[in-house]
Amino acid sequence: MTHPALKMYDYHVWANGVIIDRLKELPEDIYHKGIQSGFSSVSKVLSHIYASDYTWFEIISGKSMNEALAYEDQLREQSETKSIAEMKKIFLDLSERYKELLNSQEDIEKVIVVDNPFAGLLETSVSELVLHVVTHGSYHRGNIATMLRQMGHTSVMQDYGLYLFMPQTT
Repeated sequence: MTHPALKMYDYHVWANGVIIDRLKELPEDIYHKGIQSGFSSVSKVLSHIYASDYTWFEIISGKSMNEALAYEDQLREQSETKSIAEMKKIFLDLSERYKELLNSQEDIEKVIVVDNPFAGLLETSVSELVLHVVTHGSYHRGNIATMLRQMGHTSVMQDYGLYLFMPQTT
């Protein structure tokens, strides 16, 4: 049986794909258009999700949080300039790396220590970090949905309940 955190990660990959595919359907200028919101553009939100996912991948892979964070700003800035199609590719590439890493874990519940330079030491597990990645992505995909509505466009359903009813290919 698949561990619930791994199933949630599969949902995260699916939901990212759903919102990216919706963005590809909209006029191209919507993606980088400035907007008064928590983020100044949809591209900045998607880049933030990607950079955060990448940072947590590095931490789960064994890097310290300081090492992982050292590259995050640069990664976010680089990804902000990419097209939606390019973003879809880098998200898919990272998800494949995540799946390899997560499937190679001997014990996804093993306690690891994350030394957060802003909050101190945290004893957690890989499964909890995966759930953080998923909930963080869900929160920010909600930002994107709101931003699209503010710009006069509909978003797309991407909630976990819908995912559960979708035929699974993984």
